[in-house]
Amino acid sequence: MTVLPRAFYEQEVTDVARSLLGKCLVRRWQGQFLTGMILETEAYRGEEDLACHAKSGRTPRTDVMYGAAGHAYIYFTYGMHWCLNAVCAAEGFPAAVLLRSVWPLTGLEEIAKRRGRFPLEKWCDGPAKICQAFNLNGKLNRANLCTTDDELWIEDGVEFPAERVVIGPRVGISSVPEPWRSLPWRFLIQLTEEEKA
Repeated sequence: MTVLPRAFYEQEVTDVARSLLGKCLVRRWQGQFLTGMILETEAYRGEEDLACHAKSGRTPRTDVMYGAAGHAYIYFTYGMHWCLNAVCAAEGFPAAVLLRSVWPLTGLEEIAKRRGRFPLEKWCDGPAKICQAFNLNGKLNRANLCTTDDELWIEDGVEFPAERVVIGPRVGISSVPEPWRSLPWRFLIQLTEEEKA
């Protein structure tokens, strides 16, 4: 597979969020590759987006969002979970795509060590679950997603037609005021049973 170039991430963040569906998340871990197809994303765009971490401006936590596109923004939340984002748009403008769901493809035995007590469908169906399954934490914050030199990157994958893409508001932001709460910035693919096999 071809690693996605930086130019891919330098686009408008909502376009990147849509285009990441079907792409392949890759984690190199202890000599093997853990991979999964990206099935759900959310876009977060700029300081004006009141659901975006950058709403408070540039801080040590959000600094990576203001940097070059194509880097990982991995943050800790609720005192217990890590979440993975891909930084997007032009340098200096804070935007990122949150990976919300991935379908595991390879490295299943390794992923099962952390997620095997649940059914396969529940291994990576949430942002914190992805990070647990792929053993991602703050050590990989700022990882360069555009090269295999780091332990984390995203490769080209499957193209889904527009009619397969479910678009709706982002989840988990009920306290955010309108219009930000209802913007259609969440993108989702639902695999068929045949595609899961």
